[in-house]
Amino acid sequence: MQLTYQDGPEARVITVDNSRIDAAIAIKFKDQMRDMTSDGPQRVVVDMAKVDFIDSSGLGAIVAAMKQVPDGRSFELAALSKTVGKVFTLTRMDTVFTIHDNVATALDDGLANAS
Repeated sequence: MQLTYQDGPEARVITVDNSRIDAAIAIKFKDQMRDMTSDGPQRVVVDMAKVDFIDSSGLGAIVAAMKQVPDGRSFELAALSKTVGKVFTLTRMDTVFTIHDNVATALDDGLANAS
């Protein structure tokens, strides 16, 4: 499980450097996300461009990661592949998460909402 992050002026962008978020890595994902979201900018944007498969354990880990973000901070997703996006739509998780087409759009949307 490989996650990296970069802080910008308005958001911490966490990049998932795995092609899968599944049962094999769900616990590590959740633990690393907790460490990376405990401090930093008010917004967290998770770049999922490299993820092309997610199962129910992976979806649960993403939900758990969102729930462990401190109050007052946002947890947003960006760059979902068609396959991963379909999982979010079928499970109606697309109504729970703010989902952006890509990281650049997420950051632009944040600037627009701050004005």
